[in-house]
Amino acid sequence: MPSTPSQDHPPKAARHPVTLDQVGRTRVDPYHWMKDENWQTVMQDPSVLRQDIRDYLEAENAYTRVRLEDPTEALQATLFSEMRGRIKEDDSSLASVDGPYAYLTRYRTGGEYPIYARKPAQGIYDPDAEEEILLDGDELGRGKAYFSFSEVSHAPNHKLLAFAVDEQGSEFYDIAFKDLETGQLLPDRIERTYGDFVWGAASDRIFWIERNKEARPAALHMYVLGSGQSTELYREPDPGFFLGVDISQSGQFVFLRASNHTTTEYWFFEASESRPQPRLIAEREPGIEYSVEHWGDRFVILTNRDNSLDFKLVTAPVSDPGISTWQDLVPHRPGSLILDVAALRDHLIRLERTDGLPRLVIRQWHDGQETEIKFDEAAYDLGMSTGYEYDTTLFRIHYSSPATPQQIFDYGLTTNQRTLRKTQDVPSGHDPEDYRVDRLMAPARDGNRVPVTILRHRDTRLDGGAPLLLYGYGSYGLTIPASFRVTPLSLVDRGMIYAIAHPRGSMAKGYQWYLDGKLTKKTNTFNDYVDAARFLIAEGYSSAGQIVGMGGSAGGLLMGAVANDAPDLFAGIIAAVPFVDVLNTMSDDSLPLTPPEWPEWGNPQLSAEDYDTIEAYSPYDQVRPQAYPPMLITGGLSDPRVTYWEPSKWIARLRHEAPDAGPYFLRMNMDAGHGGASGRFEGLKETALEYAFALATVGQAGDLKIRT
Repeated sequence: MPSTPSQDHPPKAARHPVTLDQVGRTRVDPYHWMKDENWQTVMQDPSVLRQDIRDYLEAENAYTRVRLEDPTEALQATLFSEMRGRIKEDDSSLASVDGPYAYLTRYRTGGEYPIYARKPAQGIYDPDAEEEILLDGDELGRGKAYFSFSEVSHAPNHKLLAFAVDEQGSEFYDIAFKDLETGQLLPDRIERTYGDFVWGAASDRIFWIERNKEARPAALHMYVLGSGQSTELYREPDPGFFLGVDISQSGQFVFLRASNHTTTEYWFFEASESRPQPRLIAEREPGIEYSVEHWGDRFVILTNRDNSLDFKLVTAPVSDPGISTWQDLVPHRPGSLILDVAALRDHLIRLERTDGLPRLVIRQWHDGQETEIKFDEAAYDLGMSTGYEYDTTLFRIHYSSPATPQQIFDYGLTTNQRTLRKTQDVPSGHDPEDYRVDRLMAPARDGNRVPVTILRHRDTRLDGGAPLLLYGYGSYGLTIPASFRVTPLSLVDRGMIYAIAHPRGSMAKGYQWYLDGKLTKKTNTFNDYVDAARFLIAEGYSSAGQIVGMGGSAGGLLMGAVANDAPDLFAGIIAAVPFVDVLNTMSDDSLPLTPPEWPEWGNPQLSAEDYDTIEAYSPYDQVRPQAYPPMLITGGLSDPRVTYWEPSKWIARLRHEAPDAGPYFLRMNMDAGHGGASGRFEGLKETALEYAFALATVGQAGDLKIRT
């Protein structure tokens, strides 16, 4: 039983050392007991968590409440009110036309969950057009501690709706069906799915992905409405590959995708087939990635084949799409990373990133002529959406920057004209001229230059006196976009600078930037982040001991590593659902994500080199007696991605090895998973706590003193 928390004495976890031997190496894990033997059942039903583990987690939550949450209650309430005030409560998406209807998603004032609706297509831009509510998320989620949609999709005949719902945070979704003519739910229900599905062309069946007992997306099934049973179409034999299902923009083909982090394989069949037999496009090869879209009589394939590090586009005939028929359409251009491609009847649109900034390129089918779309701010985010239709000459552009709220344009593909359809409304008021967006290239210790995106108030002086929150991620090739977010403004308006580092492990500077931040090169990610922080100090943006580090999931790994390597830089660390027990997790192939992630981190079950590489940076394994900054660490009891015991074990070890540092706070959500609280406002409460902690560490939380 952990000690009772008080103002001065945090919980102290019991130590029951377990010796683990593998690949000729031995380690001792004193907190191995925190992993419930029945963890898979716990993910589905948190009430069955072993009592001694529950007692410890509840003691940690109580200590955090006593030392952090209660003293910052007023500040949290203010932050929450500010952030909520920047959200238009009755906001609505732009409607997208599909045949006779225009479909949209909206929220009601005070509502936590989306409402799915439609109106006649001719009334797409008419605010007074009669609207039909298809699915009311607030009604379905009422009274539930956790509630989240995955797919919500209307059938091609517009008479049925299918939707997938998770009520635990475990990411096991049940699929239900609604008759849109009667308004009644059908008796059909598919349980324990991955939440990924598409409709067949005849609107009488869906193709869905099973989530197996190891919580992995492992098989494609076909379910015919009214049958009460599914037919398995494909089962993935390799536990290291996850499955996904998509439908082409044309609606003609269903694509089955098998992938890990570095290798993909696609299968396809006609969406109209009643007894489909998936056909292989190109057999998987280690390190070769590709994705597929349908365009006329061809498939357009985005791939890194033929040493195309930043990817190229090829085409292949639908009748014979094997590798031998692939022909270059847009050749590989080093330094121009192709991120995505969309196919409409007469145009191909691709999103690419050059010099760290995105742009859109439109290619005409008949003559190959290309038109480029880009913007002029120092840093910005750019996206596209093609809606439901294939035979159209319109698509949508989504644009924002850290200072500029999102703007959505309709772009005419035949006129090259863009029409502003919506600007994100900030009800409490927002003037982009009050802010400055900077884009720096921080010199790394090995000569590379690390992109850093910065948002600051125009009145904040660059004399080293400002506190700074430095966000980072840097894994899986994911690049944090330079987009508009309402939450950081609460820090920036208080004189705190908000910065995002884009270290190796992301693809901010192309695919090589990703490769140079994984496996044996993983420490580049941590070094880049630290070097970016030091450059910001040198440039007068902040000073040592005034920086708050923040990252989540694999970004939480980053936080753990830099806290071990450079604790003196930080006033505080926020590690959300942190992946910190890397060696143990990558050694446990029963966990949902472990086999698919060996290409990202290495396999310490089989390789002594991988073991040594991971052990050298794994935050949990490298905790040592030193002056760690205060830390706020969060987790979710039903999280299948970063299991609850990772942050729990980490904080226990921090307290044991460095008891006079910190303090360390664990906030374990007992009713949620990886994404934290569900609902658009409940999630803001978690952000308010994180920001209150950040402000407290830099002396901006009144009389509260965080440091011990």
